Amino acid sequence: MLALAAVAFATGAIVGANRTAAPANSLASSFVAAWTRGDYTSMYLDVDPATRRTVSPAEFVSVYRRALRSATATASSVAGRARSLPAGVVEVPVRVRTKLFGVLELAFRLRFSEAQGRPRIAWSPSLAFPGLRPGETLARRTALPPRATLLARDGSVLAEGSASGAGQRTSPLGAVASALLGDVAPPEGGRRLALEAQGVPPEAIVGERGLERALDASLRGTPGGELLAVRRGAQAGGRVLASAVAHPAAALRTTVSARLERAAVTALGGRYGGVVAMKPATGEILAVAGIGIDSVQPPGSTFKLVTLTGVLDAQLAHRHSVFRYATYTTLDGVKLSNANGESCGGTLELAFAVSCNSVFAPLGVKLGARRLVETAERFGFNHEPGIEGAAESTLPPASEIQGELDLGSTAIGQGRVQASALEMAIAAATVANGGRRPRPTFVPQAHPAPATSVMRSAVARTVRRLMIAVVREGTGTAAAVPGVVVAGKTGTAELKSECSNGEAAAGEAAAGEAGVTGATGATGSGAAACRGSASDPTNTDAWFAAFAPAVKPRIVVSVLLVKAGAGGDTAAPVAREVLEAGLAEAR
Repeated sequence: MLALAAVAFATGAIVGANRTAAPANSLASSFVAAWTRGDYTSMYLDVDPATRRTVSPAEFVSVYRRALRSATATASSVAGRARSLPAGVVEVPVRVRTKLFGVLELAFRLRFSEAQGRPRIAWSPSLAFPGLRPGETLARRTALPPRATLLARDGSVLAEGSASGAGQRTSPLGAVASALLGDVAPPEGGRRLALEAQGVPPEAIVGERGLERALDASLRGTPGGELLAVRRGAQAGGRVLASAVAHPAAALRTTVSARLERAAVTALGGRYGGVVAMKPATGEILAVAGIGIDSVQPPGSTFKLVTLTGVLDAQLAHRHSVFRYATYTTLDGVKLSNANGESCGGTLELAFAVSCNSVFAPLGVKLGARRLVETAERFGFNHEPGIEGAAESTLPPASEIQGELDLGSTAIGQGRVQASALEMAIAAATVANGGRRPRPTFVPQAHPAPATSVMRSAVARTVRRLMIAVVREGTGTAAAVPGVVVAGKTGTAELKSECSNGEAAAGEAAAGEAGVTGATGATGSGAAACRGSASDPTNTDAWFAAFAPAVKPRIVVSVLLVKAGAGGDTAAPVAREVLEAGLAEAR
């Protein structure tokens, strides 16, 4: 009987212990499962009242997110059942996938307190990551390998050497390469946090602008180092949870032509602006000068490539459609004047060649905001350009383009339209490519990314024909290359309007170009003030976008000159120089 009593007592103790352990095990499993999902709200509700009194929800979430960045974690899962350990501890195994340290097999060890008769997690910062012991925090010690060498398309060096400090790396091209290569520097803000999650130390030197930024992921290699459990207050060292070996990246060949890069920089001539040259069929960027990829300005009438495409696609007009000659058009009761009061009109082909705003602003109104914005977005507006660090070209959503004047101004590349030289190169390349928008790239592609369909091939052929007329007999004759048929489009974007009394300057005519920002809120003294504002070279950005030869194009060039007068006068000659250099190299 005594033996039976002893057995019964032992059995009861085990059952009682299991009943006590079961809620804790269930809570531990639930807490860790929520961690694998990133459900920090559920986790916070499971911690003890003392924690919730001293640690805010935002601080709680921050602890876990910081730990995941340190570990370079990408995914996690529960790897087994919760099990009880001595002293009321429950262990839950997990599997954590990381970018830098591979797959980690670790475990959370949780302790409990009781609140209102129920177990709660006795939380501490050591629960920020599995594998930590009480009093420990997660730390990481990593370093980048030497930065890879950048090569031109012919294998010659563009940039090389260490990246031990901020600035430009060594380049055989010297100052010529500055805008193209960009520079390196420690990352800042949100980018620093994103790179930290990939194992990059906060103080590391990474690509800041230009090619160094665009190709940073391929140049910096894979960091190496250790993931550590560090006891608070310890001066050095720590328990190693995982380690990784640094792997430098191989030298990277780019699409850039050193010869064409020199030509682009020389043609820009130290003026504030940008030049981009690319291959239309593949989107391979051949040269960048100035602010070609990292800044935006109102594109002026180069945007008429978009408007013309929308009009032709909607069959609102055709090449031979005839429009009355006029010196202005009236939108919302406001006169939108052509440059210098010039009279223009005639066929759609002629109106495009001389960039007649009194024709194209009303056509934009007829097309409508929705179709205009949709066409622009097919060209790449309101989308990331596909080059890391490159500026996004934008225009407002259709719902925010209010009234005829706003819509007409948008249709001629003014109002709130903003574009980079890269975007207008892409627009010209789309026409050259038969209506298919290539994806820009600095890396040679054995199989280029699929092009995006923007317009029917028949529409592209018509736009091409009208662009040829711009260079042959319109505002872009300064871009003509002897013996080569060039297709292009000029643009002159007015930066500040000084119009009043119901008139607004707008326009490009055969004798010159001047854009318009729109008439709302303008000041001045009538038509003379409008035309005077437009004719001030320092008040206008000059643009030109072109490709050559017009049939079977080999090169696209886009030019932006800030505060430099009319596109046909200043930007077109720059484009011609780069076109000639590119065509000579392509022979």
